[in-house]
Amino acid sequence: MQRTESPLIVIAICLAALAGFVDALAFTSLGGFFASFMSGNTTRLGVGLGANLPGDAAVAGSLVMSFVSGVILASVVTRWRQARFRESLMLVVTALLVAAATVASLMPGPIVLIFLAMAMGCENGILHREGEVTVGVTYMTGSLVKMGQKLAGALMGDPDRWAWAAYLFLWLGFIAGAVMGAASHARWGWQALWLAPIASAVLAFALLRMRPRLSGPVVVH
Repeated sequence: MQRTESPLIVIAICLAALAGFVDALAFTSLGGFFASFMSGNTTRLGVGLGANLPGDAAVAGSLVMSFVSGVILASVVTRWRQARFRESLMLVVTALLVAAATVASLMPGPIVLIFLAMAMGCENGILHREGEVTVGVTYMTGSLVKMGQKLAGALMGDPDRWAWAAYLFLWLGFIAGAVMGAASHARWGWQALWLAPIASAVLAFALLRMRPRLSGPVVVH
């Protein structure tokens, strides 16, 4: 991310931390399903089908569809809002997290995950613009691959010897969020989920304040 504006790098790390927080709450609360890690849910779907566990397969499949729905929603909002797409998407993510926290307070269960997965799918559109390759902030496999590639490049003498560091910090952000999510759940249970929309609202405000300084997406090099 050599040419990425530094404020957006910070936002990307914060978004990764939010995804880690939400994913940890979902995983610890609802039987090992994920809000943002769709590879894991796809594995659960396959295992559910292969092991004749239709309930698990239904939950996993619903989460994948909800995540994709969030991505579609993000694309629609991005085209609609254009210049203000980042803060608009952050507000949509906040609204979905508020809905998830409200449902969790009234009737905890798998329905909470539907809102969480949709929010995480939508979150991936915040650092995106059509035609550009962007950072995925809710899943870390791509970041780890890029980090390894950049480390290899540094070892082979590439000019930018520290290009891998941004991907490391993105991964560390996700880990930090997951640690906070697990610790918060252990202390407050489902009520800890209210911390997610609060953090999301703070990020929306930050994006609003930063908008005049931001001219492009977070581009992965």
